[in-house]
Amino acid sequence: MARLKEKYENSLKNELMKKLKLKNIMQVPKVEKIVVNMGIGEATQNIKALDAAEADLRIITGQKPVVRKAKKSISSFRLREGMPIGLSVTLRSDRMYEFLDRLISVVFPRIRDFRGISAKSFDGRGNYTIGLKDQLVFPEIDYNKVDKNRGMNITIVTTAKTDDEARELLKMFGMPFRGI
Repeated sequence: MARLKEKYENSLKNELMKKLKLKNIMQVPKVEKIVVNMGIGEATQNIKALDAAEADLRIITGQKPVVRKAKKSISSFRLREGMPIGLSVTLRSDRMYEFLDRLISVVFPRIRDFRGISAKSFDGRGNYTIGLKDQLVFPEIDYNKVDKNRGMNITIVTTAKTDDEARELLKMFGMPFRGI
């Protein structure tokens, strides 16, 4: 069992229930899934960029990414409908908790001039999104094999009803929020 999952099941669930003043254990918010997206705009000209990004995302998440295709044609971007322009991975269960653990304990400390993440990036329904500027903050990526820095969006989807409940859940996991 993943370390964070074990911590959540054994101690955090009961603490959250008391802190949020919930009556039923089933009302306690939990992390449902983590979605990692990587947009590769240069794939319209250079299809090999998609392969390199796919390899990086596979190493980072431990799961094969799904290729996302353009829904509409946009002539100013030289984009045609159906062209591959992004990658996406949905993590659940143990892989999700392992990824969240690595994100909190390894990746954030490796970011240069890191002072914490914004507590305002919640969407109003208890989901949190983080944007990373490059994939080199993950220790699995070999610096010498990277051809270009690519950013990614990481969305943490929770079962929380409000942003405050989700913020409390992520804070108990050890998420380093700025100014809290």
